Amino acid sequence: MPCIQTKVSVKISKEKEQIIKSRLGKAIELIPGKSEEWLMLSFEDECHLYFKGNNPHGIAFVEVKLFGKASNEAYNKLTAAITDILNQELGINPSQIYVKYEEIAHWGWNGSNF
Repeated sequence: MPCIQTKVSVKISKEKEQIIKSRLGKAIELIPGKSEEWLMLSFEDECHLYFKGNNPHGIAFVEVKLFGKASNEAYNKLTAAITDILNQELGINPSQIYVKYEEIAHWGWNGSNF
C-alpha cells in the first residue's frame, strides 16, 4: 500500500505524467514486497515551491508513504530512482529534490484496515 505524492514547480504534460507514472510503478519495486498493483500516485504541478529562500526553476517535493517498514538501503535506492526520474523527465536538478518517507502502521482500504 504505498502512496507517492509528487509536487513540482514545473508544468507536467499528460504525456510526461504517464511516463513518470509508469517509471514510479517500476521504481516502487525497489522496496521489498511493494508493487504497482497497490501503488497510489498523485501529481501536483506548477506549485509555488521555495528552497533555500529562493524559487528557482525546477523544484520537487516527493512524499512516499508506506504501510509497514523498509530498510535504509531500499529507501536509498528508491530516492536515487525518484531523483533520476524527475531529472530525466522534467529536468529538475537532483539538488532541488526532497524525498520524504513516512512509515504507516495503520492503513485503511475498502472499508477496513490492514
